[in-house]
Amino acid sequence: MLDLIVKFPDQCADAFSIGKDFSVPQSYIRAGYKNIVFSGLGGSAIGADLLRSYLIDEIRIPIFVSRDYTLPRFVGKDSLFLACSYSGETEETLSSYAEAKQKGAKVVVMTSGGKLEIIAKEDKIPVIYIPGGNPPRTALGYSFFSWLDVLCKFGFIGDRTRDAEETIADMKGFRDSEIGPRIALADNIAKKLARELSGKYAIIYGANKHIDSVVVRWRSQLAENAKTLASTHLFPEVSHNETVGWEGPKKLLKDFAVVMLRDESEHPRVAKRIEITKAMIRKESKVIELRSKGRNLLSRMFNLINTGDFVSYYLAVLNGIDPTPVERITCLKKELSKLR
Repeated sequence: MLDLIVKFPDQCADAFSIGKDFSVPQSYIRAGYKNIVFSGLGGSAIGADLLRSYLIDEIRIPIFVSRDYTLPRFVGKDSLFLACSYSGETEETLSSYAEAKQKGAKVVVMTSGGKLEIIAKEDKIPVIYIPGGNPPRTALGYSFFSWLDVLCKFGFIGDRTRDAEETIADMKGFRDSEIGPRIALADNIAKKLARELSGKYAIIYGANKHIDSVVVRWRSQLAENAKTLASTHLFPEVSHNETVGWEGPKKLLKDFAVVMLRDESEHPRVAKRIEITKAMIRKESKVIELRSKGRNLLSRMFNLINTGDFVSYYLAVLNGIDPTPVERITCLKKELSKLR
């Protein structure tokens, strides 16, 4: 797992090249798409979430991420349906794929193989092939950067080559100076943050818009790598409900640790809400603030993501746990297979 996290910037570079090499069928290039619908679960879906968050200020049609067996009613002939299953065996994605085909949507598939590859070939659907053999959650580079370039080729957004190159370079620099395994604890942001979270229930807060999917990535990585539960919420919504919960039982609050993921894109009023809330929570629980770094929005988002990945690994080490296996997911799939 550590090797995969360390080499993540290289994966992102490879993924962007895969996207550039993909040829969009001529019949797919047309005006009039009304929505983009991604289908995926777990590590195959988070890339789509992050694309939606990243592009929200630029893209002119809605992006919807489906994590279910069925699709919303609005999906139809004016939809671009992008199915992502790392293994090619995700049953929810296979079900959604069949429905998208039946509804007449234009379909593109991303996978490393499996049933999804087989049926896509039979249906003469374009397939983006990504390297397999690793845990799906470690393939975020492929499920983000490959799709990013595909969206550029469709004309939904402008070219992202410079932003991608800066992001990859920034991640490498930050890894080698502040969060990588060779950096000592005293100078390592991720190791220190993992130590702060050790023995605590983590609550991850961020601002809506660009950081909303980043907090989800943090939660899922803590669950799968560190085998520890966490919860997430977003500002400004926190100010309208959850903030009252911090009046709760003091004996519980002392076992919480709040991580606030910050970015310069926050609305000024949201930033004020965060500062006020932070001061209130600090009376009851530990609060750790992490501000993004990077030359552009994409770089800042992946700065927080990569830091969270390292934190989840270091926390697994502190917990004495192997971060790679996900035995409960494997067990669940085995039991489901008996019920077909």
